[in-house]
Amino acid sequence: MKLPFQRDAHKPKASETLKIMHSEANSIDLLSDRLSAVLRTIPAQQPIVIVCVGTDRSTGDALGPLVGSQLQKQGIEGLHLYGTLEHPVHAMNLNETLTTIQQHFNDPFVIAIDACLGQLTSVGFIQVGDGPVKPGAGVNKELPPVGHMHVTGIVNVGGFMEYFVLQNTRLSLVVSMAEVIAKSFQTAFSGKRQWSPTSLVRID
Repeated sequence: MKLPFQRDAHKPKASETLKIMHSEANSIDLLSDRLSAVLRTIPAQQPIVIVCVGTDRSTGDALGPLVGSQLQKQGIEGLHLYGTLEHPVHAMNLNETLTTIQQHFNDPFVIAIDACLGQLTSVGFIQVGDGPVKPGAGVNKELPPVGHMHVTGIVNVGGFMEYFVLQNTRLSLVVSMAEVIAKSFQTAFSGKRQWSPTSLVRID
């Protein structure tokens, strides 16, 4: 889980960050456009790895694994995937997973997907931005940063009893957000770049 979401003092440039409520009618279009813009800048030979961080043992922290499982079912060519409901990437195996990625891929472009906590008015928002996520920061865990870019979903309110809040997050909200994120990736990857056939990768 990422650190609690904070409202920016200044509105970020559109090229840097996108924040949108998952239930907006055009949320998938806007998210996929943002992702597509990034994908077009990545050289065709550079591997793309998505790391979906989280655990299926907590409803709030299950956003990443839910997205991973949906992407796995879609079978997107050219995408290497770590973190599903069956094989989650969490605090206990995150370091091992990142080491495996570096060993298996030459200069991979890593996209991190994670849940985070934030302000009440921000719950349900999805954020796409440059740079890594810092998993575990919201619950005071020291874990390595993940990703050249990130997609995070604000699943509940932060600032007090974070473990309890994550455990009591509504599953319906998390599932809905995961569906939007997964569909956005599917749209972004379809017809936006010439991919060489490859299979999905999962962590055992």
